[in-house]
Amino acid sequence: MLGVQLAELLDGVPPGVGEALDLVTGFDDALVHGFARLSEERATALTSLAGALSATPLGGRVGEAAGKLAAGSVAEEHLTALAGGRAALFGAVHDALLARLDAVLGRVRVSWEEPPATPAPAADNLLSGCRSWLGELAITGWRGVDHDLVSASSQTIEALLPEPGLRRLAVLLDGLAAELRASCPVATVERLPARRWADLWTRALLLSQAGGLPGASESAGVVSGRLLILGVDVHEHGTAVQMQVHGILEPADGTPSRLVRTSVAAAKVDTIVGPALWRLLDGYPALLGALAGHRGLDVTDLPLLGSGDLVWHDDRARVGEPVDPFATARLQLAGALAAAVPPLDRHPVRIAEPVLVEGYRATADGTLDLGGGTLTVDVDRLPACGPLTPKLVASSSACIGLVRWDGGRWLLQPLAVQTTVKRQTVEVHTGDWALGPTDPKVVKAEARAGDAVAVLRERAGRLLRR
Repeated sequence: MLGVQLAELLDGVPPGVGEALDLVTGFDDALVHGFARLSEERATALTSLAGALSATPLGGRVGEAAGKLAAGSVAEEHLTALAGGRAALFGAVHDALLARLDAVLGRVRVSWEEPPATPAPAADNLLSGCRSWLGELAITGWRGVDHDLVSASSQTIEALLPEPGLRRLAVLLDGLAAELRASCPVATVERLPARRWADLWTRALLLSQAGGLPGASESAGVVSGRLLILGVDVHEHGTAVQMQVHGILEPADGTPSRLVRTSVAAAKVDTIVGPALWRLLDGYPALLGALAGHRGLDVTDLPLLGSGDLVWHDDRARVGEPVDPFATARLQLAGALAAAVPPLDRHPVRIAEPVLVEGYRATADGTLDLGGGTLTVDVDRLPACGPLTPKLVASSSACIGLVRWDGGRWLLQPLAVQTTVKRQTVEVHTGDWALGPTDPKVVKAEARAGDAVAVLRERAGRLLRR
């Protein structure tokens, strides 16, 4: 049973992972206090990181950058080299962890193939503005961030957002700026999310390189076939929501089934929460209908990226016959071909592999007893826009979920469970309310609260008509 297989993951971590993470922690601590005046201890941390990469192609540049910063000289190319070194260490950790997970699951994964070079967006001035602001953050350190420094990013972010080729960078910078703004003055914050902010800073600095980076963009082919949905992972922020659907694609050309993802997203305000989130995505009726009705989707000529992501076009999908996600997982998940991981996505926290877990015993402390170890359930990721609750997970007998690595341990994020309610076996999925809640109590609560999405759209329409 897969539960017993997953128990093998819990027997420690691959060699070298702990040491690599310690080096990253030293870098992140230096970034907290800023690179302008490095103490001897923090300068040593940067030198140690460079030493770990000395035998790699990055070794020379990272070593030079660490030496320059220790001497008090901070230049843009030095920050970029150190960001690349930090990303490379995390990439090595990611590869070791994912290789172990694939071995435990018996999962076959295709290798990454570098896409052909594509013309970079002609916006070097905007990218330069991004790098300048990120450089100021690094020199100042998180502890020195104030409202003035955060506000300095506004003009650049506003100029980036209208550019389709730069929107990913713009949203990333906007999110980082929002988190910093909410924490200002950062000097008074007792505990900082140093790892998270350093991750965002690193990714933004690499994405903002003039001419782009290898692997930063992906070429796409097109595929047709049947998409069998396993579950949906809800990513919610105060100003945006994204539904990331995991499934198995049966290509029409007869090639092996493959694991894929597809995502749809919408901007929002922080007052739109719970089941109302689905109404922001009413422009995708086929996808939402398949989620709510547990149905397959017949797709035609959808772009497929090398990362296994389908670029969703709702008008190229037709809702098909009912499909049981648990039956799909039992019959096809083990043999589905896994996608390669793009270079910039090689980070442990981005591991999110779909699995079916059975034969476990849910315990009172929120873990699953797999018979050879216990796996922690990440109930904090259960979305409020669906019916799946920690109580249902605790009483479940089977679970479709995402295996993740976070905080130095493996976790299981439930997407769907089989459980017993009133002596009947039922399935509960995070996407069951994609067309609206089915729980009468929730329906009544929604009716009392009113339709926030409709109200905000009507007000926005009035403003536009003026």
